[in-house]
Amino acid sequence: MKKASARHILVSSKEGCEGLKAKIETGADFAQIAKEYSKCPSGKNGGSLGEFSPGQMVKEFDEVVFSAELNKVQGPVKTDFGYHIIEITSRTE
Repeated sequence: MKKASARHILVSSKEGCEGLKAKIETGADFAQIAKEYSKCPSGKNGGSLGEFSPGQMVKEFDEVVFSAELNKVQGPVKTDFGYHIIEITSRTE
C-alpha cells in the first residue's frame, strides 16, 4: 500500500503562501517558517504530518503528495482549509 510522509505550512492567502515559499527556496528553514506562520496545529511540529495513506488527506493535498517530486517545496496548493506549501519527505509504492 502506498504511504507518504510530508510536512506543510497552511496560510490563508495565496500571496502569503508564495512569499513563504520564496523564503524557503532562498534558504529559510521550513520547520521554523511552519512554527511561525502555519495555521495548522502541525506547525508546532515544524509542519510534520507524519506518515499517511492515499485518502487520509483532502483530494488536492493527496494529488500533490502522491505524484510530485520528493524533497522539493510544492505549492501553493489550495484546499478548503487555505493555501499549503508542501514538502514530501518520503513515499513508498
